[in-house]
Amino acid sequence: MAIKKASDVMKFAKDNKVEVVDLKFCDVPGLWQHFSVSANEFGEEVFEEGIGFDGSSIRGFQTIDESDMLLFPDPESAFLDPFTDVPTVSLVCNVRDPVTGQPYTRDPRFVAQKAETYLKSTGIADISYWGPEIEFYVLDNVRFDQSYNYGFYYIDSEEGFWNSGQADRPNLGYKPRYKEGYFPVPPMDHQQNLRSEMMRTLEKCGVRVEVHHHEVGTAGQAEIDMRFTTLTRMADQVLMYKYIIKNVARRHNKTVTVMPKPIFQDNGSGMHTHQSLWKAGKNVFYSANTYALISDTARYYIGGILRHAHALCAFVAPTTNSYRRLVPGYEAPINIVYSQRNRSAAVRIPM
Repeated sequence: MAIKKASDVMKFAKDNKVEVVDLKFCDVPGLWQHFSVSANEFGEEVFEEGIGFDGSSIRGFQTIDESDMLLFPDPESAFLDPFTDVPTVSLVCNVRDPVTGQPYTRDPRFVAQKAETYLKSTGIADISYWGPEIEFYVLDNVRFDQSYNYGFYYIDSEEGFWNSGQADRPNLGYKPRYKEGYFPVPPMDHQQNLRSEMMRTLEKCGVRVEVHHHEVGTAGQAEIDMRFTTLTRMADQVLMYKYIIKNVARRHNKTVTVMPKPIFQDNGSGMHTHQSLWKAGKNVFYSANTYALISDTARYYIGGILRHAHALCAFVAPTTNSYRRLVPGYEAPINIVYSQRNRSAAVRIPM
C-alpha cells in the first residue's frame, strides 16, 4: 500500500501485526540513530506532537543544559524492518526544538529539505534528482587497537589476493588480483549471492535497485546502484542502504565497510553522485548540439561545484582516510575539471 499519512502507517502496522515502532534519525556525522516504542503505546498523535529524546547524547546536537528535543516521524518513510525478530515498522524522523517548535537547524534531513525548498524558490527548476553509486568492501575479519605501546589495524577477506598462498585452511584459489575485480564471474566473484540478497532486501524495503556487481578491488569490493530519486528521499535511502548491506553481511558472518580507502595500493570506495535539475518535466541540464549535450545551466551548475570544490571537501571528503583515496592511478576524481567520460575529473559527464 502507498503510505502518505499517519492513518496509513497505523493501518500498515495493524495489517502486518507490528509490535514495535522504531524511530530513526540522522546525526551530524551522517549516521542513523534510533530507539524503539511499543506499538501499544504508539498512536497517530506522535506524528503531530512528536516524541522526546536526549539531544545532548547525540554527536553535534545539543548541550546538556538544553538537551530536550523532539522527533516527528515522516509517514512516507515507513518500511518493515527486515532484520528484527519481532515485527517492527521503521520510521525516519525530523528533529524539532520543543520550545520554538521549529525544525532543528543541525538536522541533516532538514538541511536537505531546505535545499529542495530553496531550489523551487529560485525558479531555475522544480525538482532535483540524485543517484549515488555507493561502493563498499565485504570483509571476513576486522581487528584494530591502540594502546600505550602499540597501534594496529588488520583486515582480511577470503577473496583477498594476499591469501593466494595461505595454507591454514583449504585454499581453492579464485582470488581477484589487485585492481582486477571488475567484472569476473563466479567463482572468482565470491559474492554474487550475497549482493543479490542485499538487492532483494533493499527492494522489499521500497528502494528501487538498478544493478549490482563486483568492483575493481580485491577482497570483496562491491557496488549496488539505486534508481535516482529526489534529494531528501535519496538521503534517507543512502542511510537505509548502509543499514541493509551491513545487516545482510552480518547474517553471513561478514562485515561491510564504506570507508574510502581500507586497502593500501588497491582501489578505494567512492560515492559518485549523478545529479540533474528538472522543470516542467524537462531536463534543465540537456541541450542538443553542444559539448557533452549539456546546457548553459548545466555548465553554471558545474562551475559552482568546481569553484567551491575545496569547501565542499568538508562534506564529501571529511576524513583523513578520504585523502588516501584521492590519489592518482585508482580512478578517483583528483582533477578539478569537468570532462566527458573521464573518471579522473571531479565532474564527469556520462555518455
